[in-house]
Amino acid sequence: MVENRVVLITGTSSGFGRETARLLLGRSFKVYGTSRNPSAKPQESGVGMIALDVDSDDSVQNGVKDLLDEAGRLDVLVNNAGYVLTGGAEETAIEEAKAQFETDFFGPVRMAKAVLPTMRKQGSGQIINISSMAAILPVPFEGYYAAAKAALLAWSEALRHEVKRFGIKVSVIEPGFFKTNLGNTRKIARYTIRDYDELRERAMSTLDDDFRNGADPKIMAETVFRIITSKNPKLEYAVGSERRYKTLKHLMPQSTIENGVRRHWKLDG
Repeated sequence: MVENRVVLITGTSSGFGRETARLLLGRSFKVYGTSRNPSAKPQESGVGMIALDVDSDDSVQNGVKDLLDEAGRLDVLVNNAGYVLTGGAEETAIEEAKAQFETDFFGPVRMAKAVLPTMRKQGSGQIINISSMAAILPVPFEGYYAAAKAALLAWSEALRHEVKRFGIKVSVIEPGFFKTNLGNTRKIARYTIRDYDELRERAMSTLDDDFRNGADPKIMAETVFRIITSKNPKLEYAVGSERRYKTLKHLMPQSTIENGVRRHWKLDG
């Protein structure tokens, strides 16, 4: 029964996470969210908040234990927490790139490893990882974000095969541009190279416009609900108007796609 299902969503303070929590609460799920400091930000009413930092092994293990001690089970994990790092491939320091992977790739990995023993014991469970269309069509000057999301997609496919026999389902959502705080909260590489300034500024200006004109994050929440309630959920769900480019990338000549990408991001002046 829906009302008995427990859902844990990382990153519930805004955007996809908050809208998903709202929708699931309205459908009688028991919803928990995570925050490094739950008392620091107002959270969605009705969501049980767990103190948890996805970058920390100990924090993840302790947070999941606290949830299980309270709820007694966990049916669905939605790995939503993450951020965007902006900076050219040459400009971005290795430590900055590692930090991007720490949150956007190893964060979901930590969460999955923490909940899988419980799901295996239950003989059921579901993990939904939020990747990005950038995993398919990387955004210039956000290459490390794209790489982390592409790694998450590949890892999720392998995990899906490994845990299917235990009654555990794994799916990945690949959103395009949505009206969320993702663009406003992005981190900027500390050191820049002047030769890239004009290209970077053009690309980021276009990206800001794409976020402002993005889709309603409620669409993402509805997608999560559809996956959770599906008897046989797919591996991949491309969401948003940009999803058509995923198909076009496989159908059209590479040169046509590349020219279109450069044109969109205004890389050729």
